[in-house]
Amino acid sequence: MTMSAPLIHNASASITVLGAGLMGRLLAVALARQGHRVALHDAGGPGAEGSAARVAAAMLAPLAESAVTEPGVVRMGQHALARWPALLAELAAPVFFQQNGTLILWHRQDAADAARLRATLERNQAAQPDLPAMQPLDSVGVAALEPAVANRFAQGMYLPGEGQLDNRQLLAALEKTLQQLQVALHWHSPRSPQDFAPGTPGQPDWVIDCRGLGARTHWPALRGVRGEVVRLHAPEVTLQRPTRIVHPRYPIYIAPKEDHLFVIGATEIESDDLSPASVRSTLELLSAAYAVHSGFAEARIIEAATQCRPTLPDNLPAVRVTAPGVLEVNGLYRHGFMIAPALLDVALQVLDTGESPLAARFDLSLQLHGQPDCIPA
Repeated sequence: MTMSAPLIHNASASITVLGAGLMGRLLAVALARQGHRVALHDAGGPGAEGSAARVAAAMLAPLAESAVTEPGVVRMGQHALARWPALLAELAAPVFFQQNGTLILWHRQDAADAARLRATLERNQAAQPDLPAMQPLDSVGVAALEPAVANRFAQGMYLPGEGQLDNRQLLAALEKTLQQLQVALHWHSPRSPQDFAPGTPGQPDWVIDCRGLGARTHWPALRGVRGEVVRLHAPEVTLQRPTRIVHPRYPIYIAPKEDHLFVIGATEIESDDLSPASVRSTLELLSAAYAVHSGFAEARIIEAATQCRPTLPDNLPAVRVTAPGVLEVNGLYRHGFMIAPALLDVALQVLDTGESPLAARFDLSLQLHGQPDCIPA
């Protein structure tokens, strides 16, 4: 790549961000803090009801996810674990964040699948030695780490250093911060890059498109991958960290938030279907939770929710400048909260300098208008 000049030439540029999901809010906050005049448009309201970020467990688990993704995404996850505390500290409201690691458990009938997963994680950790090493646990180790599941599991794996946050607290805190920074918020105002002429009189200097699946009209490779989660209030259950259950169809996770709220999910269905959660998936999620802790039997179902994650053909994210003054960030797939800080920093580098050393570190597809891909998609 030869381009290296800043893309934003004005210290107080006019920037319009499209899409107020996780990426749109993070970028709008960061750019407003830099002194730019920022406007944010979204087809929905401030609650982010149409965003994939609202229906998520917000786990930050690079080693656990290494079983299903590429090394570059794992490195993005490591980057995010270091970045999230600083990003959260600047927000106008507190956000639940913990870094107590991930616990992986399985039932006896799934021991063969667990052994394959353990071998995969060991290989991945060896290939990226800066990842904290996975720790095998016997029944005593499981009980010591997570007393609430004592005597239920004979073996487990502990992935230290991994974390999680509360996605809905974060979205609300970002929205409050946008208000404090006097970002112009345009709710129920769907827009596309074609509605603007960046750089011309009366128009923004830059348009940044973070609309997820809303961008499919001019990014046709995007597809939706459906996910289903159940949110429970379980006063009788206390878990200290996200717990993943090896399952014949897909790994099920239980992510404990504050005040005995739990997000339980797993499903990945190649579909844009946004209809309510299926009986089969709901039964599997609830049965898995009950098998971990009997206290879930008396839990109250707060919500069963579905959403489709924006996904590119290789299941990897991409950042691209498609025309003068138009930057697009998309394809976060199932790793949104784990990789969003990395994509934020890449996008800011591109705008500030016209290039991004971080993109190469993350093997990220970075395409600049009139230039070849920096990293092949």
